[in-house]
Amino acid sequence: MSFINHLIKYTLPALPKWFARPFAKPYVAGETSEQALKHVKTINEKGFSATIDILGEHITDIDEAQKITEQYCDLYDQINHQSLDCNLSIKPTHVGLRISLNKAITNITKILDQAKKNNNFLRMDMENSVYTDHTFEIYNLCKQSYEHVGVVIQSYLHRSLKDIEIMSGNNLNARICKGIYKEEKTIAFQDRKKVKENFLTLAKTMAANGAYAGYATHDQDLIDQLLQWIQSESIDPNRFEFQTLYGVPMQGRLEELIDKGYKVRIYVPFGPDWFDYSLRRLKENPAIARYVIKNMFKHE
Repeated sequence: MSFINHLIKYTLPALPKWFARPFAKPYVAGETSEQALKHVKTINEKGFSATIDILGEHITDIDEAQKITEQYCDLYDQINHQSLDCNLSIKPTHVGLRISLNKAITNITKILDQAKKNNNFLRMDMENSVYTDHTFEIYNLCKQSYEHVGVVIQSYLHRSLKDIEIMSGNNLNARICKGIYKEEKTIAFQDRKKVKENFLTLAKTMAANGAYAGYATHDQDLIDQLLQWIQSESIDPNRFEFQTLYGVPMQGRLEELIDKGYKVRIYVPFGPDWFDYSLRRLKENPAIARYVIKNMFKHE
């Protein structure tokens, strides 16, 4: 089956989208906000929190960036209207950062105003390292006017520990993830073991500095190590949460975390730009092909 997994991984990009759609379905909560919010409601009913992301990045058209901004603003109203346990995560380049820093600030400020209006939370996703400084600049600017704002720290970047130490004095709220963008060795750890070790270091540093952390990982061994540290140091469960991607099979681990009293948030992506996102998920975890094929033959 491993051969089939890898065959699908490398041939899927060349196939038509209609063929790829079954492989995308487990990872993407539809193409519309209505579909995504329906999935969020189901997620909430199972005891999980959620965060929504409209798929897409590196927008260079001003009108398109404005359109995405308005969609995010509307999502806050819909989440509030439906009383969902859900916030929003946005990629700065999706709302204008590749156009200019000022355009991104203008659009993110509009989204932030909607977060304030609805008493909700806004997280700035982190992209490749060329945008890291500007993303932190936007985050710090938002933090000046609204407390409920967060950012993302990537454990494969050499700079991340220093970034945490710099920002921790300002009620830092950060999602820690390993990082998915290809970076040079001068910028990022290339060894997976070092990336994992740095993840734990960042988690411990945030706890020591009183910051709130989201542990975003599907790595079962890393989750075990986090739990061992959390329990041995009696880390307050109100100072962190576990986070995972929608659709990634976790063999019941998320339910176990909920049963132990820990908060778990599901990252819910949706939108018409589902194809490239799904390919990235499949490349990260070729074994998902087996999972998808198995479920294709189940009766709904």
